[in-house]
Amino acid sequence: MRALAAPVLALAAGFAIATPASAQDFDLTMGVLPSPNSLYTAMMEQVPERIAKATDGKVQVTLNDSLVGGTQITAAVRDGRVPMSGALHTYLAGEDPRMGLFNLPGLVDNMAEYAYLCESFWCDDVAQLWEENWNSVVLAEGAWCSQALFSKEPIRTLEDFKGKKLRVHNPQTAALMEAIGAKPAPLPLSEVPPALERGVIDGVFTSTCYGNGQEYWRLAKNVQNWKIGPITGWVILINKDTWEEIPQDLRAAIRVEMDDLQHEALYDFYTYVNAAVDEMAENGVELWTAPASEIARVTAPEYSEAAYKAFYDRAAELGFDGEAYVAKARGVLGK
Repeated sequence: MRALAAPVLALAAGFAIATPASAQDFDLTMGVLPSPNSLYTAMMEQVPERIAKATDGKVQVTLNDSLVGGTQITAAVRDGRVPMSGALHTYLAGEDPRMGLFNLPGLVDNMAEYAYLCESFWCDDVAQLWEENWNSVVLAEGAWCSQALFSKEPIRTLEDFKGKKLRVHNPQTAALMEAIGAKPAPLPLSEVPPALERGVIDGVFTSTCYGNGQEYWRLAKNVQNWKIGPITGWVILINKDTWEEIPQDLRAAIRVEMDDLQHEALYDFYTYVNAAVDEMAENGVELWTAPASEIARVTAPEYSEAAYKAFYDRAAELGFDGEAYVAKARGVLGK
């Protein structure tokens, strides 16, 4: 695990200013994404109680889902506008491709592989990136429920993707969709329901739990597991300067508690996924899983090459060997 941070927050003119209430009392605002009925939110909601308990109330955390926008949720911690956030690596994949490693086509197929990759080397690597480039310390890692494709018409073959306008949430999946003839649309989640209703998009890649909770299946009754970018990670961050203001004994207590939260996020993952799948089934919606042969067609090198090339090209600009990095991940996963 990594480190963390904290102070008391005052808001003035839209900015968050951290000021300790006393030598050992800290009030921290944590920016989160407005994502009701999701595993992400379920885990974020545990943070205030768990940190308060671990520190005997000396560190208090308040969640706020409107203080900063989704794409600004990381920069806000870096710049000290909020001391903590529940951020997404994939929002930064364009800046540093290592943040989107898990979305490369055919690399990570399930949560077990994501957790193994995380604990083998990747989470340590990105923790260093968070600290060096975003002045942030990682408290815990986790992931949204497995991604599914909710679509108005069935998408069961490679050919079915052609011409479909699909909401995507990461550049790797966007590159793959373009290569197979679909039309990727990077819409905010808040715009998905009206876009589906009006036919602006034909489908959406999103978390199984979130899609079920928002009842996307009422507008897009076909729910399909294509194992395309199946796991999308989240991370709990704290501003490094804030973290270093917290006494060492409280930091140690928080770290232990957040280690436990990370373990639960990684290893209780399918409890939440299965509950969402079962609830959809009760409403007459079955999750269809693409056969391995068809997944292989969609993620064939001729289509996935664009996503990998973008990864390698950006890595070269940043001065590291992207091909060696991907090879290391494949070696860890036995692929």
